Amino acid sequence: MKLGILGGTFNPVHFGHLRAAEEARFRVNLDKVIFMPSGNPPLKALDLIDASHRYTMTRLATASNVNFVVSDIEIRQTEKSYTANTLQRLREIYPEDELFFILGIDAFLDIPNWWQPEALISMIDFIVVARPGFDLMDILKSPYVQSADSELNQFQLKSGRKAFVLQMTPLGVSSTDIRRLLREGKSIKYLLPEKVEEYIYTHNLYHP
Repeated sequence: MKLGILGGTFNPVHFGHLRAAEEARFRVNLDKVIFMPSGNPPLKALDLIDASHRYTMTRLATASNVNFVVSDIEIRQTEKSYTANTLQRLREIYPEDELFFILGIDAFLDIPNWWQPEALISMIDFIVVARPGFDLMDILKSPYVQSADSELNQFQLKSGRKAFVLQMTPLGVSSTDIRRLLREGKSIKYLLPEKVEEYIYTHNLYHP
């Protein structure tokens, strides 16, 4: 099978995450997209709620889509979670499947600053999501990109892997904005699935 891996804090998960996963699945012909909430990420800590809440909200958000799966591989870790280690474990879990790591173009360009970037760039193919303020060809700024087929938006990496760069439907919603609205006591309706909204209010999450 062709499996997309979408990692993130999902703090909280919203329609932007879901739409990006669905468009990546459709346009690269993936069989499944695996949502992978982070446990204890080495760089992000501010406003980050407990991993169990973020995992549950992601389960609620994806329950209606049979092509979406949620993995607890990172939240079960007690040590800091590094992407290279996690992807290596996923490679062991799915040895016969073709894996694609889904991430934003800003994150892809930042890979040189990640832990063991050379190993990461050689172990998996990528689906790179363009962000507002970035052009698809900005991916050529990466030291890991060797050549481009601009007609197919497909890029060859120096490691022998490939990257597909996709311009997604812009939804203009972010987890940061949702947390801000909650702190200000404002409505978050229609920014995320209703069951996630109910869960946030039931557990009094993101409030001052």
